[in-house]
Amino acid sequence: MKIISAEFVISNTDVMLCPDKNIPEYAFIGRSNVGKSSLINSLLNKKSLAKTSSQPGKTQLINHFLINKNWYLVDLPGFGYAKASKKKIKSFQRLISSYFEQRNQLISAFVLIDIRHEPQKIDLNFMYWLGKKKIPFSIIFTKSDKIKIKEINNKINTYIYKMSEQWSIVPKYFTSSAHTKSGIKEILDYISQMNSL
Repeated sequence: MKIISAEFVISNTDVMLCPDKNIPEYAFIGRSNVGKSSLINSLLNKKSLAKTSSQPGKTQLINHFLINKNWYLVDLPGFGYAKASKKKIKSFQRLISSYFEQRNQLISAFVLIDIRHEPQKIDLNFMYWLGKKKIPFSIIFTKSDKIKIKEINNKINTYIYKMSEQWSIVPKYFTSSAHTKSGIKEILDYISQMNSL
């Protein structure tokens, strides 16, 4: 898929205020500091469409971007940001839950995982929740440029093994780097395939 146009549409804290057009949506979500904004900018070939920050937890709203005039990329708040207040964390959780439970336009979620780390309970629990809710999702391992190729394979194999403890079929996954653009074409082609179904 070639990105011809990418434009910001709306940010909000209420799923009921999301665009009401019957256009397919793909939601990107992950723990804070996973590199989500950088990956989104790399996918869309824009330097600052999604706001990046050295401070985790920058995304605090549901952000809709209209891509090629025919699908939405949805940037969701990160989860697991320990420095946020308990009230703010609960607010994020409600926002994320209501989006996934109510948004009929959602085709698939992409859960971002920092490939440098061992499987984290918070990520595994979130994906298990998506599975229980029957919400389709894929995994994107981010920051692959930060480690060696052999280590990438080891990390992925470890993750697949851990997930196989609860999943009979491991979800589709991609390995990516916003810096080198590794995996970008594969992710966009996958979205294009789903749009054509």
